[in-house]
Amino acid sequence: MKINNMTDFGIAVRNRRKKLGYTQKYISEFTGLSVSFISDLENGKSTVEIGKAFELVKVLGLNIELIERG
Repeated sequence: MKINNMTDFGIAVRNRRKKLGYTQKYISEFTGLSVSFISDLENGKSTVEIGKAFELVKVLGLNIELIERG
């Protein structure tokens, strides 16, 4: 999925979490990230912390790849 903004990023994270059958509460308990952080990220809030977002993506088995536009 091409990510153009935080909304796209949040949708991708939410879709993967749901595909795995995880609740936000389960992910919160597993990672120590707050449910409100996970919810904010999934809802495209642009003020989320990038390090925590990367941690969540990693736990969900996703990769982030940056590709130079040409």
